[in-house]
Amino acid sequence: MTLWRVERLGRRGDGVAVGDMGRALAPLTLPGEQVEGEAAGDRIAAPRIVTPSPDRVRPVCAHYRACGGCSLMHASDGFTTAWKRQVVETALVARGLPAPIEDVHVSPPLSRRRAVLSGRRTKKGALVGFHARASDVIVDLAECHVLRPQITAALPLLRRITVAGASRSGALSMTVIHGPAGLDLTITGGKPMDPALFQALAGLADEGDLARLTWQDQAGDGQSITRRPPALPMDRARVVPPPGGFLQATAEGEAALVAAVRDFTKGASRIVDLFSGCGTFSLPLAETATVLAVEGLAAPLAALDAGWRGAAGLNRVTTQNRDLARRPLLADELNGFDAIVIDPPRAGAEAQAREIAASKVGKVAFVACDPVTFSRDARLLADGGFTMRRLSVVDQFRWSPHVEIVADFART
Repeated sequence: MTLWRVERLGRRGDGVAVGDMGRALAPLTLPGEQVEGEAAGDRIAAPRIVTPSPDRVRPVCAHYRACGGCSLMHASDGFTTAWKRQVVETALVARGLPAPIEDVHVSPPLSRRRAVLSGRRTKKGALVGFHARASDVIVDLAECHVLRPQITAALPLLRRITVAGASRSGALSMTVIHGPAGLDLTITGGKPMDPALFQALAGLADEGDLARLTWQDQAGDGQSITRRPPALPMDRARVVPPPGGFLQATAEGEAALVAAVRDFTKGASRIVDLFSGCGTFSLPLAETATVLAVEGLAAPLAALDAGWRGAAGLNRVTTQNRDLARRPLLADELNGFDAIVIDPPRAGAEAQAREIAASKVGKVAFVACDPVTFSRDARLLADGGFTMRRLSVVDQFRWSPHVEIVADFART
């Protein structure tokens, strides 16, 4: 067996191991550990720990070694928090930027309110869970220390839904959201809806006390069974997101992000919220400012608008459906605002960042879910005259390599 020493963790949480054969990725290892194993290509499939790190802990989940939902459960909480902070610092330093990190917010176990699971029919029933690491094999969950208990408790129901509506040739994608009204379930990839399937799903929705069950078949046709609106609180507003809609993974993480964005835009009376989604930031900010919410998808904007109209006492929120990757708001369009909030997807917002840098706006609250693309866009803002004054790391995806950032930029 070849001996390797783990130097550090890569961005995806795998150990970067060095040995006589060169370098290879070693999953489920920690820096400083000595491991044994044979590399196939650039990966050691099953490294055996020879000398463990003092930061190694026993994983709390029985599925951990197989399930791809978590990849850092073998590390202490202190190590993981420090590593995620370091990931952000490293990305910023690579762009010649400071890293004024004030704090790290970590969501607790059992707090994920939104997850995308997979379901597959078998000869004996169904499998429902996350995929195994680097595999299309579904790990059938009996427990989960990430998801809210209400989602885990619904796994037997999800298996019955899979048996009722999945074809034998493909897997279902199951987006499940837990909110005050109960579970909001959106399923794609299933059989075409017919009267028999509708009746079966309606019965299962009642039995499982689902707020809403939306079925989208392989052709993309969809139908919802709604027992009560799956409304989510966004400050004083209540928003019913579109089926399968995006929202922050944990309520605790969302609260940390909203508090920071409010703080970073304090004093602004006219705010533009770019990549607004359903209104995570627009609606709380409307307590003290007028807001323009800009989003590339029409359905989230409709949900945001309905939530605003149903809430009393908020300032005006207007919406604009616009693909900001292809058609960013130009500097002249931005100049009418006191502050900008931007929360782009993982690819970042390079084109929009260039326009913000060219504008005269003095405040930017930047929320990001990828440190590398964030640092690229932050560099553009810095080159345009902005200073990054404060930054918080928000860890909503406990035991995973994902990390989120909220940063305060002010024009110098």
